[in-house]
Amino acid sequence: MALKMKEFLADWSIFEKVWVMIFAGITVYLYFAFQDTLLGLISSIAGMLCVVLVAKGKVSNYLFGILQTATYGYIAYGYGLYGESMLNWLFYFPMQFIGIWLWMKHSKKKEESEQGENVYVKRLTVRGWAMVIGAFLVGAFVYAEVLTLLAAQQIRVDSMAVVLSVIAQILMVQRYAEQWVIWILVNLLTITLWVITMVQTGGNDWNMVIMWTAFLVNSVYGYMNWLKLSKVQEATGN
Repeated sequence: MALKMKEFLADWSIFEKVWVMIFAGITVYLYFAFQDTLLGLISSIAGMLCVVLVAKGKVSNYLFGILQTATYGYIAYGYGLYGESMLNWLFYFPMQFIGIWLWMKHSKKKEESEQGENVYVKRLTVRGWAMVIGAFLVGAFVYAEVLTLLAAQQIRVDSMAVVLSVIAQILMVQRYAEQWVIWILVNLLTITLWVITMVQTGGNDWNMVIMWTAFLVNSVYGYMNWLKLSKVQEATGN
């Protein structure tokens, strides 16, 4: 077990190890201090491991993503955040398997890897950005109407977060570095969504706020790391 853990952490930077330790520690503290749910703790830890592995370009992120999306969807449903729940169960969960297939299809050989990453990085064009913005504007409006019919909570914020999440996930499985710009926006919106929900409902799943805050920090790091990988890739002609 110790050997497997050592192999798992072999190419992790000091920042990555410290980042996970700090937020995992806060999550465990909240679990005991505020009597958070065990499911929330599991979802939060799985989510943190998932996103840091995405930032590292590791296909193994999807294994933790399967666990996180299944548990998070259930938690969100319990708070009436139907947009978040449907996003995770109907979109994120199946996308984990698609992501595994696509990343394995475009995987790097070990000798071509710069820092243990498994995939080649792509960049979004101006035309691509135009399509992303257009899809967001139309999607956010339409989905807000759907959530209104479902009498969901925090409709506008939930709608924007969900549509941006769909776009970011599609960019992620397609290996675009710009996914991280979208994830930063998603994380900011979702932190706002959960803080409002916890305050209004008196809920105790504050691990969700910590998890999304950890995601935000990781998104900034992930963007910087993927830009670096992209530049190295261009320089080496890969």
